[in-house]
Amino acid sequence: MAINQAAYQELTSFCNTHNTTLVAVSKTKPVEDIKALYEMGQRDFGENYVQELIDKHPQLPSDIRWHFIGHLQSNKVKYIAPFVHLIHGVDSFKLLKEIDKQAAKNNRVIEVLLQMHIAQEETKFGLDDREVDEILNGEELSALKNVRIVGIMSMASFVDDEQQIRKEFLAAKKTFDHYAHHQVANVFMQYLSLGMSADYTIAVECGSNMIRVGSKLFGARS
Repeated sequence: MAINQAAYQELTSFCNTHNTTLVAVSKTKPVEDIKALYEMGQRDFGENYVQELIDKHPQLPSDIRWHFIGHLQSNKVKYIAPFVHLIHGVDSFKLLKEIDKQAAKNNRVIEVLLQMHIAQEETKFGLDDREVDEILNGEELSALKNVRIVGIMSMASFVDDEQQIRKEFLAAKKTFDHYAHHQVANVFMQYLSLGMSADYTIAVECGSNMIRVGSKLFGARS
């Protein structure tokens, strides 16, 4: 079994202490590894690729809460709309509208996080403060009845400088707090999804209440 059981117990204890949701990032990992972690009590799993997620979904227990954490193309939303629990990476109003449309077809309300770009790397997807403001204060948002914005997701720069990582996480926390009591029916700021295997402790110090951990649980990517 490829699961690091000691790391899982350490992480669940940490998350329970800090009232934080642990999303086990299972991308590229076999169904057997996900089952092993499920049997230890884990229910939230994160996948980056639509095809991989729709392949795994029918092979695993129905009470798993699937988080889509990768970059999601609008034309792929329909494949995960029937069952996805939370979509982390919404980086445009166009994508938000497509999620709303596909959720309506499935008679569901799909919860999403807006992805903010806080890192120095240009390669990361995400919205800046102005774009977040345009979505959350836009007149079109209230017309979307089958999507609910429940928080913010961000990734810090891949650097060793803890001060820089902390500064980036705090920028996301500031935006999250700004919209914490936003008066739009389909906005309910509940989750700040920051932190991965290398930086989750800093993320939680900075206010994160959802962490996405893969390699610490499953070992290096396949």
